[in-house]
Amino acid sequence: MILTVLLVLLFVIALIYFVTGIHGLLVNIGGNGNSFLAKLRLGLRAIETETGHLPVQVTKLNETLTNTGAGLKVVNTHLEGTIQAALKQKVI
Repeated sequence: MILTVLLVLLFVIALIYFVTGIHGLLVNIGGNGNSFLAKLRLGLRAIETETGHLPVQVTKLNETLTNTGAGLKVVNTHLEGTIQAALKQKVI
């Protein structure tokens, strides 16, 4: 019984020791505002803010380009007709 209590106590002490060590490493990685992780997080937020309007604009651009493509098909058809008419003319 006493051995079990001592082993559990030893396990809890080891667990506290290692969890404290892991916590210290995590604080060094990203816990303060000067860490590389904090700077990366700040940069990613800035990118997210600056590019947040893109989905709406891309949808509008896609619609505009689709309409432009349809218009160019009409122009192509007219140019084909013009070329055919020019080829059919007699040379004087």
